[in-house]
Amino acid sequence: MVIIVGEKINTSRKEIAEAVERGDSTSIAEVARAQADAGAHYIDVNAGTFLEREVELLSWLVEIVQSAVDLPLCIDSPNPKALGRAMKIHRGVPLINSISLEKERYESLLPVITSQPCKVVALCMARVSMPTTSGERIEVASELIARLTGAGIDPEDIFVDPLVQPVSVDVNMGSAVLNAIAGIMKNFSGVHTICGLSNVSFGLPARRLINRNFLTLAVQSGLTAAICDPTDKRLMADLLATEMLLGSDEYCANFIDAYQQGRIDHD
Repeated sequence: MVIIVGEKINTSRKEIAEAVERGDSTSIAEVARAQADAGAHYIDVNAGTFLEREVELLSWLVEIVQSAVDLPLCIDSPNPKALGRAMKIHRGVPLINSISLEKERYESLLPVITSQPCKVVALCMARVSMPTTSGERIEVASELIARLTGAGIDPEDIFVDPLVQPVSVDVNMGSAVLNAIAGIMKNFSGVHTICGLSNVSFGLPARRLINRNFLTLAVQSGLTAAICDPTDKRLMADLLATEMLLGSDEYCANFIDAYQQGRIDHD
């Protein structure tokens, strides 16, 4: 089963930023519950647009969301102080997004993610440049996995993000990520792969259509987690159908249950 990280509580979205600005905990809780009800396994929280208040507001989001839903969170920030404070008040084991090979980021975040139990997104960002080919992504993943496991992190707690980039910029970016996912899952036992799904369609029309098709291809390539919008019923329906057709939904139970619950949009 693909692990779904609900992406919607991110202050880069205007309505979320406005709710955070006015301290509207009710609206934030409603967005969290809608994603949980739609099938999310984690809820992402990100207050990154509030640079000077991120330490305070990220922790506030953790408290509000976990008071609304009984789910772990994906705590999303490159700020070690914001992450450290948010992790301390988080109930259960969070997913931390993200660490990379960038020297300052790696050195500042490693002590945070090893300070208490957590799962971690390992972003395939090299020291000086963004990867373009699948081979470059796999090479970065290899070094990140080696470093993180060497620091005591279990491979099963590592979620490698091969860095989805828009196909509108380079039409080969989709296939590069798909091949990287397949290579990572083949060569590194136990680790997960995850991606920010909507990045692939940035700058293009009919983005939801593109996202749905890319998710299907990514799952076929071995993707085990996705940061996406679980309230997109067609996206979730396509995911359930894909998992069933690939043989990972025993007795088709998940698909049938979702259909009976009205969570399948099949028009």
